[in-house]
Amino acid sequence: MAESKMVHPPLVTYASMLSLLTLCPPFVILLWYTMVHADGSVYQTWEFLKQNGLQGLKEIWPRPTAIAWEIIACFAAFEAVLQLWLPGKEVMGPISPTGNQPVYKSNGLAAYAVTLVTYLGLWWFGIFNPAIVYDHLGEIYSALIFGSFVFCIFLYIKGHLAPSSSDSGSSGNVIIDFYWGMELYPRIGKNFDIKVFTNCRFGMMSWAVLAVTYCIKQYEENGRVADSMLVNTILMLVYITKFFLWEAGYWNTMDIAHDRAGFYICWGCLVWVPSIYTSPGMYLVNHPVHLGTQLALSILVAGILCIFINYDCDRQRQEFRRTNGKCTVWGRAPSKIVASYQTSNGETKTSLLLTSGWWGLARHFHYVPEILSAFFWTVPALFNHCLPYFYVVFLTILLMDRAKRDDDRCRSKYGKFWKLYCQKVRYRVIPGIY
Repeated sequence: MAESKMVHPPLVTYASMLSLLTLCPPFVILLWYTMVHADGSVYQTWEFLKQNGLQGLKEIWPRPTAIAWEIIACFAAFEAVLQLWLPGKEVMGPISPTGNQPVYKSNGLAAYAVTLVTYLGLWWFGIFNPAIVYDHLGEIYSALIFGSFVFCIFLYIKGHLAPSSSDSGSSGNVIIDFYWGMELYPRIGKNFDIKVFTNCRFGMMSWAVLAVTYCIKQYEENGRVADSMLVNTILMLVYITKFFLWEAGYWNTMDIAHDRAGFYICWGCLVWVPSIYTSPGMYLVNHPVHLGTQLALSILVAGILCIFINYDCDRQRQEFRRTNGKCTVWGRAPSKIVASYQTSNGETKTSLLLTSGWWGLARHFHYVPEILSAFFWTVPALFNHCLPYFYVVFLTILLMDRAKRDDDRCRSKYGKFWKLYCQKVRYRVIPGIY
């Protein structure tokens, strides 16, 4: 492989990979069951499993049904068509370790708008009731778990037999290759980018569609939508809108530019995102909370502010890169470090490291408002049960680990320049603390 995947000690790496491969699938089903059928109570689910053991898990686990496969297939095909056919500006991705530079078509915002308008239109005109998705949610998750696992096997085989670029290769270990992936930029044909589809057009789009689904389901069950659900749905949709506004910037992040297409990224986006990321709204369907106007507006404003800061962090760095440092950051010329590095084929290149603005506060400060955003769209559930907050805890762990992996990668890439950068920007994520 062009770069090492052992960012943690080997024992920790293997233990975490094997545990995630074996524990994540049943956890998705247990979370759905607890939210929908066990009143959100972890204790109630635990007591059921304690009494019934593995047979209890087997009873909980729904079988994939024809309607579940049909919903998944129609959604996936619709998003694939939009990805290929909608017009969009051509965007160059970052230069890869082997010197390749992928080309993307930036049409995510248009696809997002078409998806939501189509979904709401189908409901409004009585063609398709989104409540059906909620009613078959367990079967859909079950189908996604197995279908996405097969898809990851396809990616593994493709990486061995028909890689799309020289940014591919094997570590010599089957588990690592399957988990982390074989290819950095896998494509079907010339134009269908697999990671853009799994991460953006299926994962993020399904998040938005399910957020709307939960809102509609609560309306159909109760004849109204609680203010807690409205706050949760609005904040999630604002965040996802922000994502698609910034989609071209996402193609420069670790997910796309450094993590290969394997179980970790692709199964995560195809299964983990539509289940775990949407879970606060899933809980609220059957647990409507009346917040009151003042509290609801306070949470909404705080959440939107955090999403804006997260967006502005990314915008600031993207503008800095686009102009090669010839821009203003908070009204003045940016402070920067010019860092040189070598590609895997020995070519010397340079990068600019921004050390002012949001990026002067901490090396990964943008994770702070992202975690707070997740908290604010979860807190409308209040604190009767802890499970709705699993996503916030998971996201915090994920981003702290990602910050460490990114620091390790940059230290290896930039050497003395990264050391200088860390001297100027001392904190990794939280200014003054960490």
